Amino acid sequence: MTCNCVWIRTSHDSHDHHGGDILVIEASEWGSASKKEVEKTIQDRSQYSSFLIVPTSVLSSRNKVDIQNAEIHRFLTPSLSALAPAKSKRDRPKSTMLTTAPNKPWLSSRDPYARIAYSLTYGMIFVGVVVSAVKCFLDYRNVPMITGNLCMVLNEDFSSEDGVFGDNGTFFREVDMSGFGNGEFEMTTASENNSFVANGHLYILPTLTSDSIPMADILDGHVYNISGCTYNITQGLSYTDSSSTAATNRVLRTRKTASMKFGRVDVVAKIPTGDWMWPAIWMLPVDDAYGAWPLSGEIDIMEARGNGPSYPKQGTDYVRGSLNWGPLTWLNEVWRTYGWWQMKRGSYDKGFHTYSLEWTEKFIRIYVDSRLHHMLELNINEAFWDRGDFPAVVQNGSEVVALENPWVNGTNAAPFDQRFYLILDVGIGGTNGWFPDGPEKPWLDGSLTAMRDFLNAQDQWYPTWPTNPDQRAFVIDSVQMYEQC
Repeated sequence: MTCNCVWIRTSHDSHDHHGGDILVIEASEWGSASKKEVEKTIQDRSQYSSFLIVPTSVLSSRNKVDIQNAEIHRFLTPSLSALAPAKSKRDRPKSTMLTTAPNKPWLSSRDPYARIAYSLTYGMIFVGVVVSAVKCFLDYRNVPMITGNLCMVLNEDFSSEDGVFGDNGTFFREVDMSGFGNGEFEMTTASENNSFVANGHLYILPTLTSDSIPMADILDGHVYNISGCTYNITQGLSYTDSSSTAATNRVLRTRKTASMKFGRVDVVAKIPTGDWMWPAIWMLPVDDAYGAWPLSGEIDIMEARGNGPSYPKQGTDYVRGSLNWGPLTWLNEVWRTYGWWQMKRGSYDKGFHTYSLEWTEKFIRIYVDSRLHHMLELNINEAFWDRGDFPAVVQNGSEVVALENPWVNGTNAAPFDQRFYLILDVGIGGTNGWFPDGPEKPWLDGSLTAMRDFLNAQDQWYPTWPTNPDQRAFVIDSVQMYEQC
């Protein structure tokens, strides 16, 4: 805001009531500012003792200025702020900019310790890299691997159903309802509803027993006469059963067609979805050379649970591998030789994965998809009898049993130095502890009515079984078995 300003100096004997210096501002030059705003600005910022604001007509000429004994000086100022005295300014901090060249004594004479520090720093980095490289090389070289030739024992891709089942088929359908030593709740059948080849895959599909037998008959102690029972083939005797079997399923074995002693097994499969399902890929000895289970051993390449990832005791995001062995039928040392692998994002029922066994006299490795994902890696550097650290005697109730080494005539790998065959199956429930007791479980392992309790809770668990066979079934894409030769 510009203004025409007149500075009026009055004499000391002036009758002007203001006295001293008076600032006169032409009223026509206020611009957009109001008179009140101009007054406040001058009061706050002007050095003049008093001021007048008069019409322009009064200042149109010197002769018309009606201020007694006044010496008038007219001047033009660019803005009203110019009338104010200069603001007091704070002291600015001193500049840190160097005005002269800095002194750099290290250019003329170097610190002798600097070279030592430099050498130590980069020397240790170099040593760390070298040590790491050597360790990686030694670890890689020391990873046990199968050496020598491998001969194909079984190569099945299920491109056709021909040769898969039947008298001369690769897989033997087991008909049984013994519970397989685990108190399982299913019976296995020869029905094509439970095992079939489709779309280039082998399907093992669990169904409800009540789909073919009325529920009332199941619950009232109905006796099942198992036709074509294979229990006498696999266990050495025949039987009937009157338990409340909840599900119908399939166990497929290669005992008659494919077995191996040392080598490699690869099974590409997708595990089923559904609470209390128990899919497994495992191996048993062709002959019980060292005695009944577990004296002659069992190799579990893959076991899982069909319960979802939210299941607190390892659901479909976990797969496990283990070895079962022990000197007595009721003394199993599997707890010494088992492990698992967890999928951090996802679960194993959503896609196909390769479950593998590498087995020699010197090591056993069980893994999924990659050796880095090994569930179990065991170096056989001592006999299993020594590994078990068994006492001389054990107590079985009131009976004292003296332990003897059943593998004394075997190798360090005994009982895993005999021919084993492959088994594919889906179990349902059980009372052996595979599904630990808990609030989410509809039966107790120690209950005499465990299977009936499971069946009575069918409305709780059956909705988790998908209707789509691709999701409910244990789907196998391929099976390959190789033997050292």
